[in-house]
Amino acid sequence: MRTGIVYHDYYLKHEQSPTHPERRERLEYTMDQLREEGILEDPDIEVICPRKATMEEVLSVHTARYIERLKNMSEKGGVIDFDTSVPVGLYDSAVWSAGGALTAAESVFNGRVKNAFALIRPPGHHAKPDNGAGFCYLNNMAIMVKSLIKRKMIKRAAILDWDAHHGDGTQAVFYDNPDVLYISIHQDGRTLYPGTGFIDEIGAGNGRGYNICIPVLPGASDDVFRLVLDEVYIPVVEEFKPDFIAISAGQDNHFTDPLTNLALTARGYAEMMKDAVILSDKLCNGRLVTILEGGYGVEGGLPYVNLGIIAAMAGMDISNIR
Repeated sequence: MRTGIVYHDYYLKHEQSPTHPERRERLEYTMDQLREEGILEDPDIEVICPRKATMEEVLSVHTARYIERLKNMSEKGGVIDFDTSVPVGLYDSAVWSAGGALTAAESVFNGRVKNAFALIRPPGHHAKPDNGAGFCYLNNMAIMVKSLIKRKMIKRAAILDWDAHHGDGTQAVFYDNPDVLYISIHQDGRTLYPGTGFIDEIGAGNGRGYNICIPVLPGASDDVFRLVLDEVYIPVVEEFKPDFIAISAGQDNHFTDPLTNLALTARGYAEMMKDAVILSDKLCNGRLVTILEGGYGVEGGLPYVNLGIIAAMAGMDISNIR
C-alpha cells in the first residue's frame, strides 16, 4: 500500500512575519525537494487534500473559553506570547492544520494508504487546553488521537515526540490518561524552551507511568537517539501494545537548525522512521501517522529531513540519505 502526504497550498497562508522561524518556506521548500527527487510522482506516494477540523473535534481538547478568545483575536490580530502572535485569519489556518492531522489518520484507517505524513502548519505540540504557545495554537496531535478514541477506531495510542523542544502541550492533555503512552525525546529543558520535560514527569493518577520524558544534552547526535529508541522507546511501546502509533516529528534536532543545539543528520531521522514503521507493522498492522511539528533550518536540513522521513515511511531505499 501507499504512503500518504497530507498537504494543501492553504498551509502557506499563515504568517506571523516574513522572518519568523515558523514561516511558509518550511513547506514550500519541502515540496520543492520532493518534486526535485521525483517523490510526488512515485506510485507508492499519494498526495491527499485535508479537511478542516470541526468545532466538536477542537473542543475535545481545548476549552471553549480559549477557542472563543482565539477566534476573537483572529478577527483583528493579537498576541498570545512573545513568539506567538495571532495574525488575522489565524483560526481558519489552525483548523485546517488540525484537520490535516485528522485526514492523515482517517486515510490510514479507511485503507486508502498504509501510513501518512501530515505536512501541515501551524504546528501544535505546545498548545495546551486553555492556551497556545511556542508557535502553536491548536494541538493537532491531541485532536487527532482524541478523535480516534472517541470514534472507537482505537483504544490505545503510542505517541513519540522527537521535536527538540519538549511537547508540553501534548503531555498536558494526556498526563492522566493510561490509554495514551507519551514519550518525548528532546533537548534538556535547562537549555531550551519550554524548560520542561524532566525525567520525574511520569504522569498522574491513572496515567502515572504512561508519560516518559527523555531529555538529552546539547550536541546529542544520531547515536544518542539510536540508543534511546533501542533501549527505551521500542521495548516500552512493545509492552504497551498500542492500536496506533503517532509521531510528532519536529525536525529541529538536525545539526543545521538555527534554534536548537542538537546534531542529528537526515540519515539519522530516516533510520528512526524506518524503525517506527517496522514497529507499527509488528504491533498495529502498520497504522502510523507522522505530524510535522518544528524544524526551522529552511535553507538547511528541513526539506531533506522531510524527504528522508517520507522515503522511510514508503519503504524506499534510504541508503543515499545523509
